[in-house]
Amino acid sequence: MQGVNSMAASATLHCLTGCAIGEIVGLIVGTAAGLANGWTIALSVALAFVFGFTLSSLPLVRAGLSVGAALSVVVAADTLSIATMELVDNLVMAIIPGAMDAGLVNVVFWVGMMISLTAAFFAAYPVNRHLLQRGKGHALLHEHHHGGGEVVGARRLIPSLPTSSLVAVLVAFMLGGLVVSIADELDGDRSHAAAGR
Repeated sequence: MQGVNSMAASATLHCLTGCAIGEIVGLIVGTAAGLANGWTIALSVALAFVFGFTLSSLPLVRAGLSVGAALSVVVAADTLSIATMELVDNLVMAIIPGAMDAGLVNVVFWVGMMISLTAAFFAAYPVNRHLLQRGKGHALLHEHHHGGGEVVGARRLIPSLPTSSLVAVLVAFMLGGLVVSIADELDGDRSHAAAGR
């Protein structure tokens, strides 16, 4: 039982990193381009799937599968998990007052993103656990991860990205965004105070 719980947590965290990267990139692009909320959300969801599928495909291609074969395994394994995350993530962001309209240099945006991604993790964990117990989901990926033997040729150039490293970079990026937002707010408060004198 502990093995399934651990694998489900790892699978969920792995999916979450790809989703979060796609979400943040989509929100940055959508905000910078001045897109309406609906278009920004659509872009973020699409990029969450792209990044999620890509991060799951890389180890399979490195292990010897063709890109097409890897993608077919990944789509079968990760679609339900990513869809659950995206549904919950966007729902939570919509519920948090002002989060959808907050710019990238806004404390509400970064705190909202942290809350929504945490909620997405807890929503997708039971989905991944259920799939793993039935030999589906990330269980499909694990069948291919270690079967290729020694990595040779061009496959050696495919990066091996441990989930823990991706999570660390993602958390650092989000904390950086939060710190910049806090600093901007404090600077704005000082500017208003100075102007009011």
